Amino acid sequence: MWSTILRTFSKNKWIVLGCLIIVAYLMPYYILGKDTHIRVHDNLDSNIVWYKILAESGQIFAPPGTTLPYAINGLPRSALSSSLDVMVWLYVWFEPFTAYTINQTIMRFVGFFGMYGLLRFFFQAREGVEKLQFIAIGVSVGFALLPFWPSGALSIAGLPLALLAFLNIRKFGRNTPKLYWIIIVLLPFHSSLILSFVFFLALMGLLWMVDWFRTKRINIAFLVALVLMGSIYLIKNYLIIVSMFFSEGFTSHREEFDLGHNSLAGTIRLFNENFIFAHTHDMSLHQQVILPAVILAVFIAIYKKIKPNQLAFAMTMNFLLSLWYAFWYWEGFRVLKDESMLLNTFNFSRIHFLHPLFWYMAFGFALAIIWKHLKLGKPLAIVLMVIQIAIVFDLNEEEKYSEIGTPTFEEFYSQDLFNNIKEYIGLDTSEYQVVSVAMHPTIAQYNGMHTLDTYNTTYPLSYKHKFRKIIAPELEKNQTLESYFDTWGGRLYMYVSELGKDYLFSKNSDEVIEQLDINTAQLQQMGGDYVLSALPIENHENIGLEFEKAFQNASSPWKIYLYKVEI
Repeated sequence: MWSTILRTFSKNKWIVLGCLIIVAYLMPYYILGKDTHIRVHDNLDSNIVWYKILAESGQIFAPPGTTLPYAINGLPRSALSSSLDVMVWLYVWFEPFTAYTINQTIMRFVGFFGMYGLLRFFFQAREGVEKLQFIAIGVSVGFALLPFWPSGALSIAGLPLALLAFLNIRKFGRNTPKLYWIIIVLLPFHSSLILSFVFFLALMGLLWMVDWFRTKRINIAFLVALVLMGSIYLIKNYLIIVSMFFSEGFTSHREEFDLGHNSLAGTIRLFNENFIFAHTHDMSLHQQVILPAVILAVFIAIYKKIKPNQLAFAMTMNFLLSLWYAFWYWEGFRVLKDESMLLNTFNFSRIHFLHPLFWYMAFGFALAIIWKHLKLGKPLAIVLMVIQIAIVFDLNEEEKYSEIGTPTFEEFYSQDLFNNIKEYIGLDTSEYQVVSVAMHPTIAQYNGMHTLDTYNTTYPLSYKHKFRKIIAPELEKNQTLESYFDTWGGRLYMYVSELGKDYLFSKNSDEVIEQLDINTAQLQQMGGDYVLSALPIENHENIGLEFEKAFQNASSPWKIYLYKVEI
């Protein structure tokens, strides 16, 4: 038995090493627990709370017309995740941070094995394929450790596995191993159609059509795979489908989106930035190692007179993705957006979520050229892989955000501090509503308070108009904030002109809000009872706010000033 284990280990030692690196990357979540520093933007300030609230609401299977009372006097159920989303059930079965950790673990290992399988698929016809497996493992570790947007789940991390499944079905048809069909069925439940897979399926559909025109034959199995995955995504997103086609639903604030006013020069700059540095939600961290490796491989290919078709395809895709992303925000596209609700409300620029897939495919293809066609290419390829892995490893959440100085998971939500505030108020949280100033409203939501402000991807447009009356005086003082709210408005916040878009002020901050101008009568009319502020409001008496008490403790980074609405 031991000899069998040793042979198996020897055969797969590099895979085992790759898995151990991923385990080391994940250790802060398991060792530090809630004391881990994690991403705030589009994470602690939003999605984590959305999953938690839905999991605790008892409304997971509620119809689209149902409203959840925790925000904006009733947030429509269809504004939150589907009951068929695995992320929702992770938050049902586990505490929020445990669910978060499990999702991180799933993303890393699916990303690793998906990219490894995909590169092996491409390398299998090459000479010396066994040696190229080492490249596949190194590149796959780098891909698996990318700072994927956590709430995207497998929307990016699962793309290599999805492509691997489709390519095998395309190749083997009816004889495709069942594993790949299982992948097609399961991936939709832990990934997003809207974020990435709508674009991925469109590309697979284009590939199917190219095959059809080229071979004059219909690949039935490939078509079935496309229809199957697409149908599962539609079923999973039944809330949106029902709201759009089978019920009155609500008019979303997204209908007033007015994004995309870049000049041609600004568009070109945006293309350059995206091509070199990518986007915050799909960081591929390719600029330091991968891009130079690709350039080197291209020169080698030219010198050796070889055709790097796979590398050329991957880089063409990267070029086109950045080009489309940049031109989506070009002012010239406004003509089409103004004439089409779909083009205006759906963010087609999100096709950039496919960038990591193609950049790491390009990295693998480039290293294969360097490995085989350059003197000392093997050690150079190894060095490049090690450096890239070191770059992405060093950007793990604990390392990155502890250095930046943002709060830990436990500190951000400060449950003990908010328990003190709730005890002081002395009412059930369903009996009063709050708004937050100089802090994210999801902190109050996480702690069970009902808020008039929120951050959501969609909510009723009519509510946006009502809420705007509260903050209109502050928006008038700051054109940037006014444009930010009016043209987008996903963050339905109590904006303060003096503070801009800064919502993190610790108890050690010397900042004060000298002149807050809000329509307190409108706030009270909408049901606002209390204001939670991370900073003292100097003119609170003049705007109908009565100071109650300041709350702080040793374990929380916040000092919360509680004001009662009294006009």
